[in-house]
Amino acid sequence: MAAHLLAWGLLAATTVTGQQYDSGTRDADAFSYVQPRNTTILGPYGHSPAVYPSPNATGSGGWETALVQAQDFVAQLSLDEKADMVTGQFGPCVGNIVAIPRLNFSGLCLQDGPLSIRVADYASVFPAGVTVASTWDRQVLYERGFAMGQEFKAKGAHVALSPVAGPLGRSAYSGRNWEGFAADPYLTGVAMEHTIQGHQDAGVQATAKHFIGNEQETQRNPTFNSSGTVTDIIQEAVSSNIDDRTIHEIYLWPFANAARAKVASFMCSYQRLNGSYACENSKALNGLLKEELGFQGYVMSDWGGTHSGVASIESGLDMDMPGGLGSYGTNVKAGSFFGGNVTRAVTNGTLDESRLDDMIVRIMTPYYWLNQDQDFPSVDPSSADINTFSPRSSWLREFNLTGERSRDVRGDHGPIIRRHAAEATILLKNKHNALPLKAPKTIAVFGNDAGEVVTGPLNQDVFEYGTLAAGGGSGTGRFTYLVSPLSAISARAQQTGTKLVQNWLNNTQIVSSNVSDLLAIPTPPEACLVFLKTWAEEAADREHLNVDFNGAEVVESVAAFCNNTIVVTHSSGINELPFANHPNVTAILAAHYPGQESGNSIVDVLYGDVNPSGHLPYTIARNGSDYNAPPTTAVSTTGRYDWQSWFTERLEIDYRYFDAHNIPVLYEFGFGLSYTTFNLSNIAIEPLVDSIPSAPESLPIQPGGNPALWEPLYNVSVSVTNSGPVQGAAVPQLYVTFPDSTPSGTPPRQLRGFDKVLLDKGESRTVSFELMRRDLSYWDIVSQEWRIPEGEFVVRVGFSSRDLREVVRVTPVSS
Repeated sequence: MAAHLLAWGLLAATTVTGQQYDSGTRDADAFSYVQPRNTTILGPYGHSPAVYPSPNATGSGGWETALVQAQDFVAQLSLDEKADMVTGQFGPCVGNIVAIPRLNFSGLCLQDGPLSIRVADYASVFPAGVTVASTWDRQVLYERGFAMGQEFKAKGAHVALSPVAGPLGRSAYSGRNWEGFAADPYLTGVAMEHTIQGHQDAGVQATAKHFIGNEQETQRNPTFNSSGTVTDIIQEAVSSNIDDRTIHEIYLWPFANAARAKVASFMCSYQRLNGSYACENSKALNGLLKEELGFQGYVMSDWGGTHSGVASIESGLDMDMPGGLGSYGTNVKAGSFFGGNVTRAVTNGTLDESRLDDMIVRIMTPYYWLNQDQDFPSVDPSSADINTFSPRSSWLREFNLTGERSRDVRGDHGPIIRRHAAEATILLKNKHNALPLKAPKTIAVFGNDAGEVVTGPLNQDVFEYGTLAAGGGSGTGRFTYLVSPLSAISARAQQTGTKLVQNWLNNTQIVSSNVSDLLAIPTPPEACLVFLKTWAEEAADREHLNVDFNGAEVVESVAAFCNNTIVVTHSSGINELPFANHPNVTAILAAHYPGQESGNSIVDVLYGDVNPSGHLPYTIARNGSDYNAPPTTAVSTTGRYDWQSWFTERLEIDYRYFDAHNIPVLYEFGFGLSYTTFNLSNIAIEPLVDSIPSAPESLPIQPGGNPALWEPLYNVSVSVTNSGPVQGAAVPQLYVTFPDSTPSGTPPRQLRGFDKVLLDKGESRTVSFELMRRDLSYWDIVSQEWRIPEGEFVVRVGFSSRDLREVVRVTPVSS
């Protein structure tokens, strides 16, 4: 028990007796790891208890037959071949496991990313994670995952490095929030599960990433000195220091959904976790993931996220990526900690070969489960030409690239992308029913986000002109085409006879001039459309929450002249919107990163072909300073371990924080308008089991953890009615308030259910939500299990976290 309490406690100084901790020293050359014993741990650092050995895969949950095939494969490998199976090699894909021809194994191709197969030509760019999360639609999440999986497979990629639950969105400023889904573990968990099912139903292995606590980009990797060798670390990566309850209820929650969906692989994250690197943290990998969640697949490192050999292997890491030289980054020279070191470690007895065998069994089991040994497409040779990460000059092995070149794998995905992006668009404001547009006689378009991209297939932060449809880094996509808002509006204007009077795409000119002078017309257009953009990317956190390129000033300038100013934002997520209450700003639409059909999807919403039904997957505050938990930045001291990020807000992220402290917001979590209106009535709750003890039944662990946690306990039903003038999709949301007996720090309300229902004018339908044991439980740090607290739960259903209209109460556990 003491080990668990110390595991995630925020301790200043603790004397430890007889415990092992993942904060020891390592010797990369000797390939060993020294655990401190009987040590006084001096803070201010976080610590994790050691959990050894790494559990062997059992194939439970439906992988038993594939497990036997994997074991048979491993039994035929030589020691050198075993080392190859766990070590990446530079090659045609972002990650590569080399072929073993004598066993008819053609190797593994791993490719980015969470919205597109990035290193490829003739592939689609789908809406980003934050975009599809805004649909709050399980079917959309699955469809997107399946379509992406089809393209990955057709290009010869066995493994899609997708989807993302880390970052979750602890900080509004995190540079990669847009790759993930929502600043809420429940919504993100649902999105993970359906995306994974889509990927894998298409025959491609999904990768749940980045595990775990990866909530900022700043100092995510160590700082090295100018000599550029792995032994010359100036400062270690930031340490995410998270307490036991928080890591279970917030950050581990969506990864449990991923494990339950039988995801093939997990990618461990760059930063340290409670003092040790996430890719060698045995508590996280062995304890939480492989034991508690019953994960049966393999753990791969993020690219260059491996910092030791045997230490990482024994801590639960199964595959080192990308392997080879340069695995620590552009300026650092390092051979792989795996590779030949693995063979030496087995030979000299440092590493038990049975652990190496389990690593490969874990890698090969999903390969056989998804029938990737049967007629799987070869790697498209054009991928090697586009792959700047490991160009041909860096390859140390030969790769057989004899398949069809430059395959067009896009299929019929364009219309799907268009529909998904339209359904994801969030209507934040619609004063005087400014939208949908009703065939205006004149319109004008403003903003540098409206026009054509003229600088190539990849968006960049320095590209001032051109619409923004994806962020930057490994999660981006390579556009074969991109429909701009201006081109789509122009096409629609021709159809409706609307005169497009002016297009002003130079933000600097708009801000510095009088808009009436720019337009040079006596009467303002009937509608002025302003398109704004906000960049975000991997390896950098956002410095502010403003719209880029003076976007807010552009809106003010246009609205000073045009009394029907409609604003569209293409953004990574949260923005300050100082113009939201401007009387001449009649409508605001948040479209996030919509992918290649950007212009078509927004026009569908602007003109009412699609009734907007998107809802916010985060909170928009009144001011950027209202958000808590900013990234840890500007550490001015030079100590090796000085980068410490304390998650002292614990469970209070996003709406949980604003609600706990009664902070007014601009637009709350779950908010979204429609061109119609909806009502709720007749809430009811029905028990599904006869008795509900506080502790779950102790059942054999399956993927996702104790199956008892996923048992439905209650069914909540409510009637949803379309009370407005047109057909539309409602998104009823269920929030739970826990009893007062729950430990302190429990948020006032937590999302525990949602649905999306399409209703004709005047139509009513009953919607049901199942509440599982996990939904009504908190993580008890003393008993180290999920428990339902005694007392009354309050269950509310509404259309956002602060628009809760129907209430029912229930007491599951008797005193």
